[in-house]
Amino acid sequence: MGTDQHSPASARAARIEEMRRAERARSRRNRVLAIAASVVVVAGLVVGGVVLVRSQSDSGGDEGEDTAASGDAKGGSGHFTTGKDGVRTWSGKLARTHVSTKVTYPMHPPVGGNHNPVWLDCDGDVYKEPVRDESAVHALEHGAVWVTYTDKAKKADVDALAAKVKRTPYSLMSPYADQDAPLILSAWGHQVSVKSASDPEVDKFFAAYVQGEQTPEPGAPCTGGVMK
Repeated sequence: MGTDQHSPASARAARIEEMRRAERARSRRNRVLAIAASVVVVAGLVVGGVVLVRSQSDSGGDEGEDTAASGDAKGGSGHFTTGKDGVRTWSGKLARTHVSTKVTYPMHPPVGGNHNPVWLDCDGDVYKEPVRDESAVHALEHGAVWVTYTDKAKKADVDALAAKVKRTPYSLMSPYADQDAPLILSAWGHQVSVKSASDPEVDKFFAAYVQGEQTPEPGAPCTGGVMK
């Protein structure tokens, strides 16, 4: 029998590849625009600095809090509900405010909540060291699946999952000490523990949640962010 070129898996792979091509084109275009805009930005900073100093002098200083900088330190409220397939779905509000401060998430690894303005690169990126929760959550907002593991995970499983991530756009992987199982897969609002890299739930989770319906910002980039 021939392969069905119109299967859901084929359609999803084609859609992700098209997003990847568009992202590369957008990155090239942004680099050109950034060079042109830098001169304008420098000039604007000079003028803005003068205006800011004058404004603070007139008002006696800026005593207000910058909500974008300080933000809400809470990652959200609610609880997990476990389905028959073992996937835990967050029942409750997941905030989406950009903050530059550390966020206290109610779950580990986090599956959503306030997050850093810069996302963690998630174009099949495998990180050998722990990453910042706040940037990883931003990657989840873009539709990525985040694979995490503890030092209790078997090396063979870690290697196999790393290989899968490397060939899957909109995915990333990193060690994570503060989790209640050796191997966990997370997406925005969803999470599952798996027994091994060959656990059938691995492929099911990737198929369902890589750029899945849960994605708050489908098609948003997974490159051009931070790489640690």
